[in-house]
Amino acid sequence: MKCINNFHLKQLLCILCTAAVFISGCGTTTEQLPGNAYDAYTYDKSYLVAPEEEQKKEFFSSELCVTNAINFGMDETDSQVAQGAGAFNLTTKEVVYSQNIFTQLYPASTTKILTAYIIIRDCALNEIATVSAEAVDQADDSSVCGLKKGDNITVNDLLYGMMLESGNDAAEALAEHHSGSVEAFAKVMNETAKSFGATKSNFVNPSGLPNENHYTTIYDMYLIMNEAVHTPKFVEIISSKKKSVTYSSESGAIVEKTYSNNNRYFTGGATAPEGFEIIGGKTGTTGAAGYCLVLYSKNSAGEDIISIVFKADGRHNLYLLMNQILSRFAK
Repeated sequence: MKCINNFHLKQLLCILCTAAVFISGCGTTTEQLPGNAYDAYTYDKSYLVAPEEEQKKEFFSSELCVTNAINFGMDETDSQVAQGAGAFNLTTKEVVYSQNIFTQLYPASTTKILTAYIIIRDCALNEIATVSAEAVDQADDSSVCGLKKGDNITVNDLLYGMMLESGNDAAEALAEHHSGSVEAFAKVMNETAKSFGATKSNFVNPSGLPNENHYTTIYDMYLIMNEAVHTPKFVEIISSKKKSVTYSSESGAIVEKTYSNNNRYFTGGATAPEGFEIIGGKTGTTGAAGYCLVLYSKNSAGEDIISIVFKADGRHNLYLLMNQILSRFAK
């Protein structure tokens, strides 16, 4: 027989005592627990740290129009004239038309919606920006508002030049004024877009000039426009038909110009369906992007509408499809 010395005997006794404590603990009844103990086998609202009302959380999408990737409404329109389109009722939170709204497409100058939003958010409108040589170095066929190197012009007036005349020179001047360079501003654009939930987009410039790495979707553009139209200054700008500006040239000479909105609903080139008030929007056109339009309007019931058409095959068909989509909101 193996002997057990006193040291080992003491160890054995300690182990047996410890085991007895755990065994007896497992059999403890609810009545033996302290009065404030949490019973894992029952549920009671009194265990909540805060009142039930304070436990409720707002979901990110609770104020957004949400849908899946299924197209609908296309059989009632000439949808073949464009590659993507969507219509969103901001009042009822409904998607009313869906045509490839999650497909990545080139946005052209509708990019400037995001640029304008960031500038209005971050800059004082009376700040003076000095236009650089890089900002005015645009291609011959590029849309510009006629800025020259060394011009000193307010942020406010640059915004009108960018949004009404679709000036790529104004867009770049604003980006440089905000962040020091186009590249740095593009980082802000992408951070801002993602904060809205626009996660399928990537922007590399403030104007929408063609670049294979510069793209968005119909739904992402809705998210961006939705944020923008909740900014009164943005709505004021896009709803303007004309804007007279005065600024100084590099030599100090006074320059006076009038910027005109190129939206066909404002120029008389297109007529909205009966009962619609066209508040404003942004057009965009490049060879790769086709003809694009992001529009903000109200129907006869006073409901706020964002409607978007990307890569239409012509300017006439752009507005044709837009009107057909708007007609779905008729009350």
